[in-house]
Amino acid sequence: MPTVHFTDAEGAVRDIEGNVGDSVMETAVRNGVPGIVAECGGSLSCATCHVFVREDCLDQLPEMEEMEDEMLYGTVVDREDNSRLSCQLRLAEDTDLYVTTPEAQV
Repeated sequence: MPTVHFTDAEGAVRDIEGNVGDSVMETAVRNGVPGIVAECGGSLSCATCHVFVREDCLDQLPEMEEMEDEMLYGTVVDREDNSRLSCQLRLAEDTDLYVTTPEAQV
């Protein structure tokens, strides 16, 4: 069963088992994780699902596609090297992913 470990900007952690094929965003919204509201509407305003992936987890993710890279410039908090969009991160059977939500999201 895939697990996502959500840490908020204040350090509180929630470990949530997700469903294979779901995105990190879908998992967060279904479980009421604060800081990921998933109301983008498909625009380039990606201020609602930005997460920071723990450095040692980056190797289990697919390479960032050009679209995601461009969309990360629409986030509220400045992007970092480990920034990803939770809507683009799909869970696999062996996913054990640690992410942190930015301090401010719309």
